[in-house]
Amino acid sequence: MLARVKKNDKVFVLSGKDKGKQGTVLAVYPREDAVLVKDVSVVTRHVKPTKQGQKGGIVKEERSVSIAKVMPVCSACKKPCRIQVKKLDTGKNVRICSRCKETF
Repeated sequence: MLARVKKNDKVFVLSGKDKGKQGTVLAVYPREDAVLVKDVSVVTRHVKPTKQGQKGGIVKEERSVSIAKVMPVCSACKKPCRIQVKKLDTGKNVRICSRCKETF
């Protein structure tokens, strides 16, 4: 099966506190059905120094978002779209935008 969202794809957030934001996918976690999106679902953590010489402090980092809450953005029509899978003559599967029928 071909993945709907892959690393370095641009995605649109459908629901949650970051609804309406767009960002690029930094990592995909298929077992958890989650993706890590840049500048989306940013949380603040208070970190203690664990080793000598290491600094503690307040760190902002991204948390993973459910893959069901994001939709890929087509590079051709620049709109969020559903993904279709088409098999080429060479036997390779390709992701296709359901709006404009362009390949990803």
